[in-house]
Amino acid sequence: MKNRNILALIPARGGSKGIPRKNVRLIAGRPLIAYSIAHALQSQLIGRVIVSTDDEEIATAARAAGAEVPFLRPAEFAQDLSPDLDVFRHALQWLRENEQYTPELVVHLRPTGPVRRIELIDDAIGRMLAAPQADALRSVSVPTLTPYKMWRLENGFLKPLVSVPGVAEPHSMPRQMLPEVYWQNGYVDIVRARTILEKNSMTGDALLPFIVTDRIYELDYVESIPEVARVLEALARGEKVSFAQEHRHAV
Repeated sequence: MKNRNILALIPARGGSKGIPRKNVRLIAGRPLIAYSIAHALQSQLIGRVIVSTDDEEIATAARAAGAEVPFLRPAEFAQDLSPDLDVFRHALQWLRENEQYTPELVVHLRPTGPVRRIELIDDAIGRMLAAPQADALRSVSVPTLTPYKMWRLENGFLKPLVSVPGVAEPHSMPRQMLPEVYWQNGYVDIVRARTILEKNSMTGDALLPFIVTDRIYELDYVESIPEVARVLEALARGEKVSFAQEHRHAV
């Protein structure tokens, strides 16, 4: 059942660099932002869908796709280096001050992820609802590379990026003997409003993992457009699409 205390917030600024104007760019016949809006609207649990943008064209496209755009985001929170926290705190403070509305959960759906399964979004929400002690939930995947075999430069020499307590050279060990790690994939993240407003954080102190085994389709670069468009077109035709993820782990 849809719950007004569960808000989907979709951030979409106008000044994207990797793919200029990507949020309103037509991908498989629809503006990119329309896909994440559709995911939120199709959820069985999300009760409200809002787009935070600084751009009138994006706002118009978002409203046409069924989202609310009750405000335009100030330019100071729409810069290349603007953190998510500033964007989400601004939205929640505006809603509290202008509508006396504060949701319990804020579902973060990035427009760059136009391929999602709605049941996974609702599964993630259900896990947060079942864990009142959790401040937030972040979707993660098993990475193809381990950070224990990565290096950084220091004064012209290679230094290990991370270490393992009690292990002298983890970079020379088989991957299977190294600690298990996950990378955040941006599929769906959830944060309690109080975590943002009271703890000034997007993750808080107790962060739930939501492990996604599906292949992640992300649209940050022009080269990704043809493949993502093919998948979206196939889904629109009602064809079955494999979400299996290939793993090619380094030794």
